Amino acid sequence: MNVQATAAIAPGEERLDLADVRRRVRAIFIGSVGNLVEWYDFYAYAAFALYFAGAFFPGSDPVVQQLNAALLFALGFIVRPIGGWLFGHLADQYGRRRALMLSVLLMCFGSLMIAVTPTYASIGVAAPMLLGLARVVQGLSLGGEYGTSATYLSEVADEKHRGFYSSFQYVTLIGGQLCAILVLLLLQQVFLTPVQLRAWGWRIPFVIGALLAVTALAMRRNLPETDEFVAARKVARRTSSLRALAKYPREVMLVVGLTMGGTTAFYTYTTYMQKFLRLSVGLNDIQTTVVTAGSLIFALLLQPVYGALSDRIGRKALLIWFGVMGTIFTIPLLDALEAARSGLIAFLLIAGAWTIVAGYTSINAVVKAELFPTSVRATGVGLPYAVTVSIFGGTVESIALWCQSIGHQRWFYYYLTAVIATSLLVYVTMRDTKRASAMGRHE
Repeated sequence: MNVQATAAIAPGEERLDLADVRRRVRAIFIGSVGNLVEWYDFYAYAAFALYFAGAFFPGSDPVVQQLNAALLFALGFIVRPIGGWLFGHLADQYGRRRALMLSVLLMCFGSLMIAVTPTYASIGVAAPMLLGLARVVQGLSLGGEYGTSATYLSEVADEKHRGFYSSFQYVTLIGGQLCAILVLLLLQQVFLTPVQLRAWGWRIPFVIGALLAVTALAMRRNLPETDEFVAARKVARRTSSLRALAKYPREVMLVVGLTMGGTTAFYTYTTYMQKFLRLSVGLNDIQTTVVTAGSLIFALLLQPVYGALSDRIGRKALLIWFGVMGTIFTIPLLDALEAARSGLIAFLLIAGAWTIVAGYTSINAVVKAELFPTSVRATGVGLPYAVTVSIFGGTVESIALWCQSIGHQRWFYYYLTAVIATSLLVYVTMRDTKRASAMGRHE
C-alpha cells in the first residue's frame, strides 16, 4: 500500500519539481541577461579605448593616451562603492527586482552619453570631462548591479546547486566583455576601416549598449521577487542599511580580503590584457582581438564547471587553489606572455591563467552572499566588494601602464602576486561558506 501511495504521489511531485526548476531557470536567465548587458556597456569602454583615446586626449604617445583613458576607466570604479551602498539599500529595503531595474536604466543613460559626447577637437577640455561624467554614471550603475545580482542569483537558486547557478553571474559578466570584443571584431573585419573606427565607428557599440539596456529593462519588469526577501520582509523591520551592516564587521572584512586578490587578477586578464597584448607582446589589432575573444570564451566555459564543483567539494578548496597557484605562477605566466610573439602561444598562456583565476571568479558571488543574512545581504555583498574593486580592480590598468611607461613593467607582476598572496591568507583561515551559510537567516 505504501508503494502504491508513493507511485500515486510521485508524478505530481515530479511536476512540482519541474515547475520549480523552470521558475528558477527563467529567473536566473532574465537576471543574467540583464547582468550581461550592464557589463557589456561598462566594458565597451575598455574594448574600444584603443580607438577613441586619441579623440579625447590629444598627443603623440599612445601609451600616455591609453593611460589617460585608463584613469577615466578607474573613475568608474571610484564611485562604485556609492552605487553598492545605494542599490544595496534599495534591494534590501524595497526588493531585488526594483534595484535591478533601476541599475540597468542608469547604465543605459551612461552609454548614451558616451555615444553622443563630442571630441576634444570640437569642445576642448569639456570632452574628457563629459566622458568622465558618463563613466561616473556607469560606475554607479555597476556598483549596484554586482551586489544585487549576486544576491538575487544566490537566493533564487536551490541549496544543492547554488554554486552552479550563481556562477552564471560571472558567465554573463565575462559574456558582456566577450560581446564587446565581438562587436569590435565585426567592426574591424566586416564593416569599417581602422580610419573610420577612430573617426566615428567607436560610437556604435555604445549605441548598441543603450538599446540592449532598454531591452533588459523590459525583461526585468517580469522578474519574480525572491522567496527569501519576501520572507524577510515579514519578520524584519526597515532600518538603515549601514547601521545594519555595522553588526557584521567580520563578514565585511572577509569580503574585502577574499576579493582583493581575485579582482586584481580578474582585471589583469580581462580589461588590461587587451592593452598588454597590443603594447607589450606586439600583436596587431586583429590578433589582439581574436586572442582576447578566445580567452574570454574559454574563461566563460570554466565558470559553471567550477561552480558545480564547489557544490560537491565546497567553496574554500577552490579559493585556496586560486590563491596557491596564483602566488606561484603569476610571474612566470606574465614573463612568458611578454616574451610570446605568437597569437596561439599568447592564447594558451592566458587560458592557463584562467584555469587558476576561475577558482575565484566562479564562486566569489555565492561565497559573499552566504556570509550575510537576507535583510542586509545585498548591501553586505555590494558595498565592501565595490570598495575593494575600486582600490584594487579599477586601478589595474593605471598601475600596469604606469609601470610600463617608466620602464619597469615587471613591478606590476610582483604587485599582482603580492595581492593574491594576501588573499590566500584569508582563504586558508576562513570557514567554508557552503557548510556555514547564512542563507535562510532573516534577522
